[in-house]
This record gives sequence, C-alpha cells and structure tokens, in this order.
Amino acid sequence: MFWERAVENAITQLRRSVKAPVRLVFSDGREIAFSDNPRVTLRLKDSAAAAAFRHPNLLTLAEAYIEGKAELEGDVIEAIRGAEAISRAMPQPLFRSRGPTNGRHTKSSDREAVQHHYDVSNEFYALWLDPRLVYSCAYFRHGDDTLEAAQVQKLDHICRKLRLAPGERLLDIGCGWGALAMHAAERYGVDATGITLSENQHRLANERIKAAGLEARCKVLLQDYRDTQGEEAYDKIASVGMFEHVGLRNLAEYFGVVRRLLKERGLFLNHGITSSDVSNRAVGLGAGEFIARYVFPKGELPHLHRVIHDMSEQQFEVHDVESLRPHYAKTLHFWSANFERNLDDAVAAAGERIARIWRLYLAGCAHAFDQGWVSVYQVLASRQTRPGRTALPLTRDWIYRG
Repeated sequence: MFWERAVENAITQLRRSVKAPVRLVFSDGREIAFSDNPRVTLRLKDSAAAAAFRHPNLLTLAEAYIEGKAELEGDVIEAIRGAEAISRAMPQPLFRSRGPTNGRHTKSSDREAVQHHYDVSNEFYALWLDPRLVYSCAYFRHGDDTLEAAQVQKLDHICRKLRLAPGERLLDIGCGWGALAMHAAERYGVDATGITLSENQHRLANERIKAAGLEARCKVLLQDYRDTQGEEAYDKIASVGMFEHVGLRNLAEYFGVVRRLLKERGLFLNHGITSSDVSNRAVGLGAGEFIARYVFPKGELPHLHRVIHDMSEQQFEVHDVESLRPHYAKTLHFWSANFERNLDDAVAAAGERIARIWRLYLAGCAHAFDQGWVSVYQVLASRQTRPGRTALPLTRDWIYRG
C-alpha cells in the first residue's frame, strides 16, 4: 500500500539523518538500527506504531508506547535521548506557543487538574519517592548523598532561608503529603498549616501528623489557596512545587493572596519549576503536549523574569534567588531509577497505561533538566508594603549555617 510505503520511506530517511542508540523491530521481523551499537530496542506491534515515525516527535513516539503499540527494551533514559534525536530530524522549534485555553484556571478546573496528577494512589508514589514522600527537588550537599538525605537537607534549606523560629506561624501552600509542615513543626517549633487540593495527600498527611504526635502545632487542610482566610495571618509562607499549577495569567492573583496572608516584613519562599524561554513558551518537540495531555493538565511554567516581575508588582522585595536545576536533574534520575526497579509494582498499583505514562514522564523530565529545557528556582522575598527594611543579616551566611 502507498501509505505503508510512505511510512517505510520516512523511516529509511530518518535512518540516514539520525544517529541514536536505538533499534526498531517491526511486526514482520525486519529491523532498522540508528547506530552501529544500539542499546535500546523498540518493538513495533503494528503498522499504526510504525506510522508514528512518519512525522515523529516526543508526543507521537510516547503515545505509541503508552497505547501498547510498542514495547521498550533497554535503558529508558537512553530511549528518551534517542527519541529526542529522532524528533529533531523534523524541523521544529525547541519552544512553542501555548494553546488558547491554558489561561483559564478556575477553582474547580484547578482542583480537577491537581487530583488528576496527585490522586493516582499514595502507594504508587511511595514506590519511587523517599520515605517522607517529598515530591519536589532535593538538595544535594555531596555527590553521593542518598535521596532520603538530600530531601531532609532540602527541608532544612527552606526552613533556614525562612529563618523559622519557635512559635511562628507557617503556611505551606501546596503542601503535598505534609513533609515540610511536619519538619518545620518538629525541628523548628513553628505552628505549621499546610493546604492541598489532593484528597489522598490530605488524608495521609493528617494520619502522619497524628502518628508523630504533632497535632497541637501542625495540620493539613483540603483547601484552595484562594480560599485561605486572614489578613497578615502568617509570619512565614512557603510554596514548594505548587505555582506550576497557577497559570501565567493568575500569577498576580497568587502572589496577591500570599501578600494578603503574610505579615509585613514576613518572609516568603517560592520554589518552583520555570521555563527556560524568556517568552514563557512551553517546551516543544511534543514534550509540552505530552505533559499537558497525560500528566499535568493546565500546567504552565513562567520564566524567572516573569516570576520576579509579578512578585515585585505585589509588593515583595526579592532577597535571594537560587537555581537548583542540577539538583532537580539528580532528583529525577533517582526517581526514574526507583520507578524502573519497581515497574511491576507500579503497574499493579496504577495499571499498565498509567505506569507507562509515568515511566516516560520521570525519565523525560530528568533529560529535560539535564538539557536545560526547564529549570527550578527558590526565590526568597519579604512583604514590603511600607517604607523600611526587613531585619535580615547583611550577608547570606545564615542560609548555610550548620
């Protein structure tokens, strides 16, 4: 058939222009390798899977695997690198404009998006996260730090930046399974409140708080950040890995809510993933479409300059900006390796299709941070609605004490 010849011709052309450690095995037994030493094998079950290579990008190649039309053998990180090489054979930009609906972030749609991502099951996340279920970038002081140690170091790094002191009121926006709130309450003596839109996180976090005997000064609420009540109700506020869900058009509202809740001169730490494109465009090559369709509905990443601009417009003074991109790349490699070791259990916990999505997502994000397609920053600021200065030391030595 002409259609089959067109697909075969496209793959033959790819073989001439692409160098990648990937071998394709077709349903009729034929093979095509993109290098002399392929380390990854992709077995295509039918002509529909082969058709993904006619106009390949990271989305179409991922979908062939997600839908079970192709099987992956070998290292998944190498497979992602090979998929990038194949995708780049087609002329397409690294960054792309966002779709017209990305700016619509209502409370109900944001709740649905968060629950889609986080309410897979607690057991599923426990297979590849650290024991505290810290689902954000770890902080590695040494190259041989374990994931568990690096996550504790990250929690301490945040608490030190916020200069937490006994008796202070801390709000953790998008608190996950409560690790930061519990750590701050237990080790720094604060009164910690976490909020999340995930029912699974809310339930398990409060179970853990009760088991640790921290109910008197730590709690997690099932609540949208926009519904949090109070004026200058908190001494310190942290938001870790949450503002990716806010939306570019909603950043001013988000930072405005933080300003309302934070006392004057109080410290705010925003830790989040950012775009590497100064125009705030999403990653192209099909990567952004894959994440939006299967993993993070309605997620949007601003560039760092947009973050600083919108924070400043809401009367925050920025004191410290720290890039953690190498730390997140290392964190994601840990997560991906854990997922690979527990792949059968992941399938049992979430089903074959979801496990395939997350296998590609974790490995793909590790590659994206390695390549600098995205980054992650901690931005420390204080509320400055009146003249004067925040009582911070003149140097930043205090961040790294101990």
